[in-house]
Amino acid sequence: MAAPMVRTTFGRGTVRHFRSGAATSPAGAARASGMGSRGLARLHGLFAVYKPPGLKWKHVRDTVELQLLKVCGPAFTSLKIGVGHRLDAQASGVLVLGVGHGRRLLTSMYNAHLTKDYTVRGLLGKATDDFCDEGRLVEKSTYDHVTREKLDRILALIQGSHQKALVMYSNLDLQTQEAYEMAVRGLIRPMNKSPMLVTAIQCIHFAPPEFLIQVQCMHETQKQLRRLVHEIGLELKTTAVCSQVRRTRDGFFTLDDALLRTHWDLHSIQDAIQAAAPRVAAELEKSLGLGLGTQQLQGPGRPWDSREPSSALGPESCAGH
Repeated sequence: MAAPMVRTTFGRGTVRHFRSGAATSPAGAARASGMGSRGLARLHGLFAVYKPPGLKWKHVRDTVELQLLKVCGPAFTSLKIGVGHRLDAQASGVLVLGVGHGRRLLTSMYNAHLTKDYTVRGLLGKATDDFCDEGRLVEKSTYDHVTREKLDRILALIQGSHQKALVMYSNLDLQTQEAYEMAVRGLIRPMNKSPMLVTAIQCIHFAPPEFLIQVQCMHETQKQLRRLVHEIGLELKTTAVCSQVRRTRDGFFTLDDALLRTHWDLHSIQDAIQAAAPRVAAELEKSLGLGLGTQQLQGPGRPWDSREPSSALGPESCAGH
């Protein structure tokens, strides 16, 4: 007697699978296993999803894993998803995941010291205990004296200070032609661990008390970006809190690549992995050309947990490791 079946739609395809606990014939089990095998064969690589605010990165990873296991079947319960540069619960945006052999590529991304882009929204006139808009209020202050020109001046000072630190952590001699060309092309990277480094920062919207800045950085945490808003407020002789942190790019993945929750399914993930594969290979090869040896690319990697900066005008000095 044929086992009861349910029909589940994922993305563009319809997948049939057996109900949990139902008796399964040998032929049916073979068909289900074959479908899972074919699906799993293409599940090797990197892809990006969009993490909404209010969700922990672990919840996102577990949800994607569960969706894939529903399709691949019980033979692949060991299927694991690796997570790239993490986003805390309050932040949103591009979250890179790796499946199969792609989990090793996440290590390469860490060791390549790729930059990431964020849009960070600030609110002038108050300070809280955690630098967030919803934190416990510590102080209120006036901000009528703050102008776009003053904010732009502070951001230029921040960028200049961090660019000097980037050169220091890169261990490059800018007197050489090679180093000069790398600097012009924006390809300078720290060779080891460093604090958060801001490679570019600009204001893209100013309507007091709100302002929106675009930050390109590396080795950051979202808490450090919120603290950066706090420090900017102090430099402007007022106070400021952060109301939003949104990652718009992580290395070679942008918002356009990030799958929305309605597309966290087998077919969409397969397509995303295939579309990203050539770009991933090219960017990592470029990183190798910048002096990253093969051994370093294959070495152990982990999320950066940089110490927080002591001032908005420059990164905290700490030994690389």
